[in-house]
Amino acid sequence: MSTGARPTVAAFDFDGTLTYGGSVLRFLARVRGAVPVALAVLRDLPRLAHAAIVGGTVSDDAKEALFMRLLAGFPAAELDRIGAEFADAHLRRRLRSDTRERLEWHRVQGHHIVVVSASPECYVRPAAALLGADAALATRLAVGGDLLTGRYEGKNCRGAEKYARLMAWLRSQGLAAAEPVLWAYGNSRGDRRLLEAADHGVDAGRLGRLGRLRRFPRLEKVAAPHLSS
Repeated sequence: MSTGARPTVAAFDFDGTLTYGGSVLRFLARVRGAVPVALAVLRDLPRLAHAAIVGGTVSDDAKEALFMRLLAGFPAAELDRIGAEFADAHLRRRLRSDTRERLEWHRVQGHHIVVVSASPECYVRPAAALLGADAALATRLAVGGDLLTGRYEGKNCRGAEKYARLMAWLRSQGLAAAEPVLWAYGNSRGDRRLLEAADHGVDAGRLGRLGRLRRFPRLEKVAAPHLSS
């Protein structure tokens, strides 16, 4: 469905928006085991705690350092295999029904649906496919030969990078020139740039007035007026 001649695009964050809570540590534990991941987190705990407070590039660097510690030298093909299995299991256990219903409404209306996430592409992409999304834009992990380096390929898909990646996808699909109506759903400060750029930015977080996106309308507040077809 379009608004006039304009197509509609719905962009959904993954962790905390489409699903409950984070997924990265759960995925790393699936790949490397719970004990090695716990030890790696404990070793980097001061840096990770500082990154959680400061955010920005500090957070990006801390996350990359954790990936390097746990994933460097891991076979890329095996990571993709585990990623597909993890995506299915994670959605079955932690998918939010309210945002899932909103995504399904967009799909039924014929809107373009994109999942945009800072989590690794190896499981965000199969998760997006299971949800019926048209594309997944997520953090790519660099590969040397057949093995992971642990570093990012490009940038961590967070903050301004989410918006940049979405705009690049719109151009690649021939949608940018049509100036699509953009809906954006997020739950954290990493989604703020995307919500600010959207025609309809929606706070899907669980913290209400305590959340970082509190100036945007809440998911439950915009449901009734806009979901009548």
